[in-house]
Amino acid sequence: MRTVTLGPTGTYSHRAAGAVAGDDDEIEFRESVRDIVAAVAAGEAARGVVPIENSIEGSVTETLDALAEFDVAVVREVITPIRHGLLAQSESFETVASHPQALAQCREFLAEAYPDADVEAVASTAAGVDLAREDASVAGIGHPDNATGALRVVAEDIQDRRSNATRFFVLAPRDERSDAGAKTSLIVSPGANYPGLLLELLTPFAERDLDFTRVESRPTGERLGDYLFHFDVAGGLFEDRTREAVEAVEEIADDGWVRRLGSYDVEHVV
Repeated sequence: MRTVTLGPTGTYSHRAAGAVAGDDDEIEFRESVRDIVAAVAAGEAARGVVPIENSIEGSVTETLDALAEFDVAVVREVITPIRHGLLAQSESFETVASHPQALAQCREFLAEAYPDADVEAVASTAAGVDLAREDASVAGIGHPDNATGALRVVAEDIQDRRSNATRFFVLAPRDERSDAGAKTSLIVSPGANYPGLLLELLTPFAERDLDFTRVESRPTGERLGDYLFHFDVAGGLFEDRTREAVEAVEEIADDGWVRRLGSYDVEHVV
């Protein structure tokens, strides 16, 4: 089975994909989340692993937009703790390079411990670590296990919140959507905009005692002021109450569309 995720080797996405793929499965890298979702939608990969939300920085908007653009299924959720280390050839460096989210997650530490260091955003945590491996004036932020070769761990657990964790969605082709699982994800494009619309969309779930674990709005890209909504619900579509709530939302969004991404279970991976 081919699994695609963000590369290069050593990213947190790669670690999450390793928990999904079997020993004989092939993991390939793509340059963007959109490329991953497109590959799964086109049948070029059996699974895709993409970050959906970080406990510090919030939702990954590139993933939200790609899920609205391509018709795929969410078949699993993987939650992994983020343990950032500062990796360099020595304690003397001029620049800290990493993915923008990693830099943001370590903002307080960098401001306090290395206020004079320049900060450089790169494509991934692994790319920053590679720069540090090539250039002694650069430090990278990444998992401590990536401190190989000339690199050493200058500081461990540098994330600003000890509870830092990232949720990843495991994607599959749309025909693999399931009603079984503890959570359900939906995308709702209501095709309308009027006072109380969002409350109207949320009410069918509240009336059936269903909790939301995430509610997110994103612009449709069609016109200024047009939005669609991403819902994560603590209930599976195998339950009558969840199915009835979704059907009620589909009636409200009759002029637009509702995409049932599927129901799935959650796995915590260290």
